[in-house]
Amino acid sequence: MFRSIGRWFRSLGYLITGRVDSSARRLDTDPHAMRAKYDDVIREKTKRIQQYKEAVAGLIAQQEHKMTQVKTLTDELKHLEDLKSGALAKAQQRVGELQASGCDDTAIKADADYQKCLSAFNDFSSTAQEKQARVDEAEHDIEEFGKRIKEHTIQLGQLRKEIETLRSEANEAVADVISARQESELNDALSGIGTDSTSEKLSELRRMRSEAKAGARVSKELAGTDHKLAEAEFLEYARKSAGNSEFERLVGLAQSSDAPASEATQETRAQSTQREQLPE
Repeated sequence: MFRSIGRWFRSLGYLITGRVDSSARRLDTDPHAMRAKYDDVIREKTKRIQQYKEAVAGLIAQQEHKMTQVKTLTDELKHLEDLKSGALAKAQQRVGELQASGCDDTAIKADADYQKCLSAFNDFSSTAQEKQARVDEAEHDIEEFGKRIKEHTIQLGQLRKEIETLRSEANEAVADVISARQESELNDALSGIGTDSTSEKLSELRRMRSEAKAGARVSKELAGTDHKLAEAEFLEYARKSAGNSEFERLVGLAQSSDAPASEATQETRAQSTQREQLPE
């Protein structure tokens, strides 16, 4: 029993699922529903394009930041080069002064002003090397950002083209569905022309007409038969009456009525003669 109940519930579930699937298929082929689905896809892709554009804009911002950084570093490098040149010029001047006073190289290198210029020159050179490395790295990043931005820009163009293609496809798909539905309805209507009930109705009407005509003919024939039967009955009655009168005359029972009968006969003959003389 429990198995039967279980099978019944499963069958009910299959029935409901089948109806839902059938309804879903009918809904999927509805032009308005199809248009709405295409709009959803286009809306989702447009949203992704917007996110993509924001990401590309972020790359462009980073590239511009690197370019600003390179410009700043380049300006600092130029300033450091100027400082290096100044330290070197001052050191050369001091060396010249010391050489003019007769100092040897050891004394010149031990000079405080010389050491100061040497230390500044080395510091400026070290800082310039560090900044140059940063400039080289920033320029490399700028180049990489440029490649990525170019690739993403091409991808954005393809996505925009894909959206335009989807819009065109949506219009064509909806038009195809509407056309297919109309053609299907037309074919159903055309197939229904050969299988409709008009021919049966016409046959029924014609049969009823034939029966009515037949009934009228039968009534007419029956009416004629009744008339003929009445005439036959009257003729039979007249024949019997004439025979009875003749018999009564022969046996002598109708002598007293001969004269009136003769007068009636004469009167009947006179009326008949008058009718015959009437103009047509």
